[in-house]
Amino acid sequence: MEAMARMVNGRIGGGLVRGFVTWLAIVSGWLVTAESAVHAAGYRTANFIVEAPTEALARKIGDAAEQYRHTLAVEWTGSPLPRWSRPCPITAQVAPNLGAGGATSFVFDRGEVFNWTMTIQGSEERILDSVLPHEITHTIFASHFRQPLPRWADEGACTTVEHPVERARQHRMLLEFLTTGRGIAFPEMFAMKEYPPDVLPLYSQGYSLARYLIERGGRHKYVSFVAEGLTTENWSEALEKHYGVTSVAQMQHVWLDWVKQGCPAPPASIAAAAPPPAAAWSATTRGQSPDSGASSPAPAATAPVTTSAARTSIYAQARQGGQPATAVR
Repeated sequence: MEAMARMVNGRIGGGLVRGFVTWLAIVSGWLVTAESAVHAAGYRTANFIVEAPTEALARKIGDAAEQYRHTLAVEWTGSPLPRWSRPCPITAQVAPNLGAGGATSFVFDRGEVFNWTMTIQGSEERILDSVLPHEITHTIFASHFRQPLPRWADEGACTTVEHPVERARQHRMLLEFLTTGRGIAFPEMFAMKEYPPDVLPLYSQGYSLARYLIERGGRHKYVSFVAEGLTTENWSEALEKHYGVTSVAQMQHVWLDWVKQGCPAPPASIAAAAPPPAAAWSATTRGQSPDSGASSPAPAATAPVTTSAARTSIYAQARQGGQPATAVR
């Protein structure tokens, strides 16, 4: 019998520091007051129950969560997730100048994943174009892999779906960490299944490596690589099979050279080998036990979510009458 494990994952932003304990996650700087709880509005979708300051915000967040859940699952794994047997509660605190951050917790037990809980905070814009897709990607990976991932692989991949402004911030922080002795050696980073005391370098370095790998084969290949590493517990072998890099130590050298060169795009021949758009992929995705065995229906396409590297912001679309527009801040 597998031991039951509680996982807490999340996103750090806006200078927030998050603390972790076994059964409880607290996003530092955010305690929901009694007054805010009294005035919270609720909205329910097939897979989420949202509490937010207003009904309009709760609806926006719930509809966006369903879209991200569907579209990102297809992009990462090739198939939409089945409907969860119980919806995931989302508690949102939204304010213009509130630092962006979030935490998602769930339980692994005997091959199942359940007891979802998500807390998010930030401006409306950042919640919709960065925090929410980041946290939803955690639920997709948990549903697909059914076991904890190395922290870099999980947080790094989740950061790749954030707004370009947030990704650029992670890159600037990475350069600072690498030049001030806060970088993490790859053999140590690949083995991490818990968050280290100095967690910010893990986020920046994990994002950068995930970006490097995804640019050289796409998200589907990345998921296959992580799956093999989890199965064999031999990350050097998985790197060689999927990316032609002979070892974790060699991966560190290759990646550092890439960062020193300014993170150039891969050669056209390598980029052309990336898989076709997500809708054409075929793969089996595992999700929490569904109600009826059928996949959740795709959400209405009133505000399409673009999940490419140049993500289109739902927030920007809503402000422009639903027409796709890349948000720039």
